[in-house]
Amino acid sequence: MVAGETSGDLLAGRLLSGLRPHLPDATMHGIGGPNMMQHGFVSDFPMEKLSVRGLFEVLAHYREIKGIQIALRDRLLAERPVVFIGVDAPDFNLGLEAQLKDAGIPTMHFIGPSIWAWRGGRIKKIARSVSHMLVVFPFEEEIYRKAGIPATYVGHPLAQVIPMEPDQGVARAALGLPEHARVVAILPGSRMSELKYNAVAFVAAAKILLQRDSSLQFVAPMAGEVQRRYFDELIRQAGLQDVPVHVIDGQSHRALAAADAVIVASGTASLEVALYKKPMVIAYKMMRASWHVLRHMAYQPWIGLPNILARDFLVPELLQDAATPQALADALWPQLEDAALRDRLRRRFTEMHHTLLRDTAAESAQAVLDLIGRPIHSA
Repeated sequence: MVAGETSGDLLAGRLLSGLRPHLPDATMHGIGGPNMMQHGFVSDFPMEKLSVRGLFEVLAHYREIKGIQIALRDRLLAERPVVFIGVDAPDFNLGLEAQLKDAGIPTMHFIGPSIWAWRGGRIKKIARSVSHMLVVFPFEEEIYRKAGIPATYVGHPLAQVIPMEPDQGVARAALGLPEHARVVAILPGSRMSELKYNAVAFVAAAKILLQRDSSLQFVAPMAGEVQRRYFDELIRQAGLQDVPVHVIDGQSHRALAAADAVIVASGTASLEVALYKKPMVIAYKMMRASWHVLRHMAYQPWIGLPNILARDFLVPELLQDAATPQALADALWPQLEDAALRDRLRRRFTEMHHTLLRDTAAESAQAVLDLIGRPIHSA
């Protein structure tokens, strides 16, 4: 298995929680993080090596990433595992999957690339690379089947992990946040490149919001110690170190449960915010050269997962140069002030949660067992 970032590790951990009881003695290895390791997974390379986003950012690390891919490919071709499962990270995994599939090794891909949002031509590469798709959005199954690719909708693992009615009071108590304050969570991303482009704008927006309400509380969960140090350095360099942001290690779900509203980088985290039923502003920033290329590849008007699933601009999206501190603050302020707006979003996000709720661990594990021809293990 290969997962390339924190969100992929979380999703893969859910799959392994369902699969391990049926394959108690199996060797499971590749690239992954702590959620996967809880189920006896061994990571051959640090997952952070793959956590690079953006066309030109990837090019800067191309030689190292390619070296990892080749080393893993050679080991797997020699080992001939019963199945290879790529979890998201399509730029790394699809090329690897194609070579393994050509060698007769079954390949599965968990979390389909956003072919319904941009780069639709990629489905031809998927057909060459993947024996079976595991998809997490209900509309994806038909897209792949029409292209001749076996696919199973397994629900989104996060819909199981996140409670239908999060307890805000318990989360605030655990984080030491005032029970009756208005709390804004800041989620600039788990990748270093996301922090580079988002952290300063998000904290600067917090500074503007504090001018409107000095009692606001801000909490920013970091994916790890490396990310926390980089975040702190970026904020210091921008002269924003006096903005009172409560930076915490991990606990992003607890921060979302505690929040009244969220500023979030586009990606899986925006779906997590929706499943916590929180108002949000979604921002997306990257290297300028990457942005000029990627913006022409989109063929639908939304980039945030909550808006894509709703087929509507439920929450504001601020992209690249539009994601200024002032614009972020101006977009978030009504979500703190307008109770009727918060109620409407809560209802829509609750409907979304029900749609995505399946026993993902069991259904994805069953699909793996079916692909490798193994009966369900009985105790």
